[in-house]
Amino acid sequence: MLKIGVLGAGHLGKIHINCIQLLEDTYELIGFYDPDPQIRKEVSQEKKIKSYGSIEELIEAVDVIDIVTPTLSHFDCAWLAIRNSKHVFIEKPITNTLAEAKKLINLKYEARVQVQVGHVERFNPAFRSALPYFNQPRFVEAHRLAQFNPRGTDVSVVLDLMIHDIDIVLSVMDSEVVKISASGVSVLSETPDIANARLEFANGSVANLTASRISLKNMRKSRFFQKDAYIAVDFLAKKTEIVRMKEVTGEVDPFALTIDMGESKNPKQILFDRPEIKETNAIRDELESFAEAISNNTEPIVTIDDGYKALDIAHQILKEMKKKADNLIW
Repeated sequence: MLKIGVLGAGHLGKIHINCIQLLEDTYELIGFYDPDPQIRKEVSQEKKIKSYGSIEELIEAVDVIDIVTPTLSHFDCAWLAIRNSKHVFIEKPITNTLAEAKKLINLKYEARVQVQVGHVERFNPAFRSALPYFNQPRFVEAHRLAQFNPRGTDVSVVLDLMIHDIDIVLSVMDSEVVKISASGVSVLSETPDIANARLEFANGSVANLTASRISLKNMRKSRFFQKDAYIAVDFLAKKTEIVRMKEVTGEVDPFALTIDMGESKNPKQILFDRPEIKETNAIRDELESFAEAISNNTEPIVTIDDGYKALDIAHQILKEMKKKADNLIW
């Protein structure tokens, strides 16, 4: 059984602690650390787990460190843990800067430890149910909208929300990003609160991503268009719908929904698939999968390199947004 400790006991940190406690056959939760003494006292009493007085003490006591701290501290926490040969699960985004992420990658391979990045939507049951249907998507439309919450505004909406969809798109596109167009606006915080980005890939595919943290309602929907198929994934409601088209040869079923393709082509039948989706806890699943990767010495589902790639695209988007903002004439 792997001994694990949690760094950060805020809102998300407590969720991680709950999930680890449910994985009692996989992890032994040794304790946690948070820089706020009051939080340490409250969480220790509430969760009945040991509170450590420093990061160093916790790292020394465990095999695995789960980093659920603000983004700006990710690098320092992960660097210390990996340098001490500990396996690391680190919430997204992997770090605040690309230079920091690159240093972690180099250190990770030197230390020969496992690192998984918490791009949790990869474990969303709706997305996982859609995986067998993906076949070279050519156009993706993603909307990730959230009501304003001061938590997370230490970084822009691109690093806070859009990075989820960046990672999802990169995971299903078998091609490199060659062009990025983007724009964003700061409304309530000091960094952009709403943003739109268009990613163009070498194979001609396109992804159009919109993220907002000043919406009146929450939404996490993505639509994937590919040859003879349309896949809709609702990450929030955990629903998936697949619309496929199949060429009809011979006699057409009068009760089937078909599209007339013209005199010179066979009609196409429209087929609807709605995969059965079991309710799961995505955070619990990603932590459990990380334990399996450590035990089997295999790559995690979301590697440290995946985290770097998503961060790289996010920073390119931020660069394009700044360039456009600098050219605005008011």
